[in-house]
Amino acid sequence: MIDSPPVWMWIIGFLLVLGPLVTLHELGHYLVGRFFGVKADAFSVGFGKELAGFTDKRGTRWKLSALPLGGYVQFAGDMNPASQPSEEWLALPEEEKRKTFPSKPLWQKALIVAAGPFTNFAIAVVILAAFSLAYGKIEIPPVIAAVSENSAAAEAGLQAGDRIVSVDGRPLNSFDELSDVVLPNPGGKLTLGVKRNGRDLNFDFTIPTIVERDRFGNEFRIGRLGVASGPGEVVPVGPFEAVGLATVKTVDIMKMMVNGIGQIITGRRPVDELGGPLKIAKFSGEQLSLGWREFVSFAALVSINLAFINLLPIPALDGGHLAFYAAEAIRRKPVGQRSQEWAFRTGMALLLTLMLFVTINDVISLPIFSS
Repeated sequence: MIDSPPVWMWIIGFLLVLGPLVTLHELGHYLVGRFFGVKADAFSVGFGKELAGFTDKRGTRWKLSALPLGGYVQFAGDMNPASQPSEEWLALPEEEKRKTFPSKPLWQKALIVAAGPFTNFAIAVVILAAFSLAYGKIEIPPVIAAVSENSAAAEAGLQAGDRIVSVDGRPLNSFDELSDVVLPNPGGKLTLGVKRNGRDLNFDFTIPTIVERDRFGNEFRIGRLGVASGPGEVVPVGPFEAVGLATVKTVDIMKMMVNGIGQIITGRRPVDELGGPLKIAKFSGEQLSLGWREFVSFAALVSINLAFINLLPIPALDGGHLAFYAAEAIRRKPVGQRSQEWAFRTGMALLLTLMLFVTINDVISLPIFSS
């Protein structure tokens, strides 16, 4: 184990990860809004007091603000949390009104809102695809090369030379696919289909929970059966295959996040695994200290995380807006403005409560409290 990087590296790593990712998220909203003819009154990198900025020929104020913990794009006419027309909007001349967010058809507003999270997904796909193009993919046949003593695999009777052909009835083509199922599911149930000397066998498992620590002392709860693979082969990939592999990996990470939240809710994982800005800053600094490849890989993971969180159907998040648009499409009329405003206030209260909770978690997990 090595010492955690100094706090200044946490800060630099945090700004280098979150600043560009949030800015690009908001840029996704802006570009799709602009494509549909919506005027943006302001585009801010950061919150709070403006430090520097300029106004472009379209009337958009581009500015750098004092608190570098996010950013926003303010579309014309979008002046309240529920994005409902106000009296000021109703009084606008028709020509000006056509350039505002509330004037647009429901499908266009939905695409503008969804553009932010999907920009974060696209960033992750680009990063992961670039790694695949540069370094290729590793193909590892699902054949057991070794079984650890006293492991769950050894107790069940798995042997070196066994070929794993299925997991819970689904065909298995690579040893990595087994890892993708086992590692994030400690305590879960699992059935392996194995071919041994021409015979088909099935093995049922409860995946053991293993607590591991990385070189910085961070604890991770993972599942482990106790089987090892043989050496893999690095295979070059082309651009289209790289994008396909990156897309599949992004979807797998999303599933892992959903699974992790489910495990926390059901008690299979402790709530202290939830993290907020301080933990992101800590991990950012640690990955930055390891080198650019590790840091960029971490940025891809954070980008997927941002997209996932923003798509949750919670009022005040992009997913909350999309949920209201879906309700409007089904009902053929908008949800009442008062109901939306109350929903957004409730959503904001929930978000602030969650932020307070994860920040307390972050502070407790700092080295000065855990030593």
